[in-house]
Amino acid sequence: MIGPLLDLPRRAFRIPSGRTGLVILGLFAASALVGPMVLPPPSAMPDVVAGATPPSRAHPFGTDHLNRDMLSRVVSGGRISLTVALLAMLVSVTVGSAVGLVAGYAGGWIDAILMRVVDAALAIPRLFVILLLLVVWERIPLVALILVLGTTGWFATSRLVRGEVLRLRAEGFISAARALGARPARIIARHLLPNAAGPLLVAATLGVGEVILLEAGLSFLGLGIQAPTPSWGGMVLDARPVMVTAPWTALVPGAAIVLTVLAVNLVGEALQTALDPRGR
Repeated sequence: MIGPLLDLPRRAFRIPSGRTGLVILGLFAASALVGPMVLPPPSAMPDVVAGATPPSRAHPFGTDHLNRDMLSRVVSGGRISLTVALLAMLVSVTVGSAVGLVAGYAGGWIDAILMRVVDAALAIPRLFVILLLLVVWERIPLVALILVLGTTGWFATSRLVRGEVLRLRAEGFISAARALGARPARIIARHLLPNAAGPLLVAATLGVGEVILLEAGLSFLGLGIQAPTPSWGGMVLDARPVMVTAPWTALVPGAAIVLTVLAVNLVGEALQTALDPRGR
């Protein structure tokens, strides 16, 4: 299973939508890496009195109301937003996979208790839980924000992994491994997890787009990444006073959010198609 799984990104790249999404994400990733070396600091304010200026040769995306370069801030905000989304999804996938593997393999009362906890958590809107957690912080640290986003998003992942484990548990190679005396931990790590990794990868990819939107929404509400650290949602919030007179201050970060989420969803759908035997 490891070989086909490693081949999954290549098969997804053959699909036009997946190729488009990967190219867009590659451009954002490259700009996030190279941007700080060639662009001015995102907090630099060369002429505060001038305020927001429209796009020009010196500032391709214009400047905001504090005369900060929009291109530099979008690139820096992308680095922060993508890092938060990827790390939060890593936390979510790790916790959800562990719970799903244990519940699916152990079965019985362990499965029943874990799934009732998951059902209860899924009944509460995720945004409501996050707002309750964040409202107690006047200024939330970046690490805490990542943990909050990650630990509130693993419930659906655990159900997905549990379903895959229940399907695989009845397969002959699992029975053979048990007959040979393999320990449960070895069966889970060497047989169940690799075979459940394909659907898990698709779900994680699609989940990154959801976290990007969630982080942007929280920053727009003033509960996410705090100024002066740039983030796409925070940039839209900063643009509210000048949105009519300087619309590019909101359109540029808004377009970055839309393009990134669209690209992530295109890649996720391409991975899903590549994983489906009927789509090959």
